[in-house]
Amino acid sequence: MDPGRPPVGIFDSGIGGLTAAYAIIQQLPQERLLYFGDTVHLPYGPQPAEAIRTYSADITQFLLQQGCKAIVVACNTATAAALNYLRERWPDVPFIGMEPAVKPGACATRTGKVGVLATAGTFKSQRYASLMHRFAKDIELLEDPCTGLVERIEAGQLDGPEMEAFLRNILEPMLAGGADTFVLGCTHYPFVQPLIQKIAGDSATIINPAPAVALQLRRVLEERHLLNPERNGPHRFYLSGEKKNFEALASGLLGFEVEVISVFH
Repeated sequence: MDPGRPPVGIFDSGIGGLTAAYAIIQQLPQERLLYFGDTVHLPYGPQPAEAIRTYSADITQFLLQQGCKAIVVACNTATAAALNYLRERWPDVPFIGMEPAVKPGACATRTGKVGVLATAGTFKSQRYASLMHRFAKDIELLEDPCTGLVERIEAGQLDGPEMEAFLRNILEPMLAGGADTFVLGCTHYPFVQPLIQKIAGDSATIINPAPAVALQLRRVLEERHLLNPERNGPHRFYLSGEKKNFEALASGLLGFEVEVISVFH
């Protein structure tokens, strides 16, 4: 159990959820975060929904044992596979999920064509199908599961000719199809947002849903009178696998030195 004011738990398959953590730290600086990266099971995208539900439940149990007052599922694939299950299993715990920003994409596009970069697990989910039905009836969605992108980002490959060529293979067919708006449907992808913008051009709109998730977390904490008046204690970071590039990438993104506690399964 973590001493002090209750923290907010946040988890992802790896470093991707740090993009949501960054947005939360910017918007809610008084909140203390406990972050869990499930790197031993990375990537989630191609795995069966049942397996992802199991991982998500195990991580949620761990974060609740540390005294977390709310859980941010900072992974689109885990949200699609497990969010409803988690809410049913822990009905008194507030959960905030991630989902591809199809609605903002539909609102932003001028051509009526939106590129969606997500994972196979997200595209196959009922949650994504519902988003399409509700918000994209009059919009053409150009989709790519970006196979291998998560692993490249986890390896620290965020720019350079090889990554640019990899992203061009994904983006250029969408651009040729008329897409002017691109939805980052995986929390890992904002790590390469500058390169995506370079390839897509300055006039393209790139949508990162992380700031909206931070706003939703604020709303939920306010409704339940759970906002911290001030933070006490540092953010903490846990990984289920090896540290590899995590500490360096996390420190670079968040702007402070990150130390990781390995919780090997």
